[in-house]
Amino acid sequence: MSVTVTALYAGILAVIYILLSARVSQLRRQTNVGIGDGDQPDLARAVRVHGNFGEYVPMTLVLLLIVENGGLAAWVTHALGIALVAGRVLHAYGLSTSIGVTAGRFIGTLLSWLALLIGGGLSIYIALP
Repeated sequence: MSVTVTALYAGILAVIYILLSARVSQLRRQTNVGIGDGDQPDLARAVRVHGNFGEYVPMTLVLLLIVENGGLAAWVTHALGIALVAGRVLHAYGLSTSIGVTAGRFIGTLLSWLALLIGGGLSIYIALP
């Protein structure tokens, strides 16, 4: 059982998660807010970017692992991994720049949802006899 494709995207996403975590920590130090957002808009956005990442990435990585081990071509797992990474980066950038609708936030959410939906559908396909 090889998981090299999923491992690649998990590693990339782990680095991104640390960067998002560091941004929250930096803003907490600057604003002297230990918990919550202290009504600081920049901190509130950073906390949501970090939280949203943590909400979507784990389940989608599990699905990537199932797809990779399900006997499908490696390019399928790569496509899902690329969509997830691009989606999370675009979403983080878009939400970091504005609380409103931005192209990055919209496209990022769309790519993340597609990776989750397609990964889920393929997992069901793999599970069926």
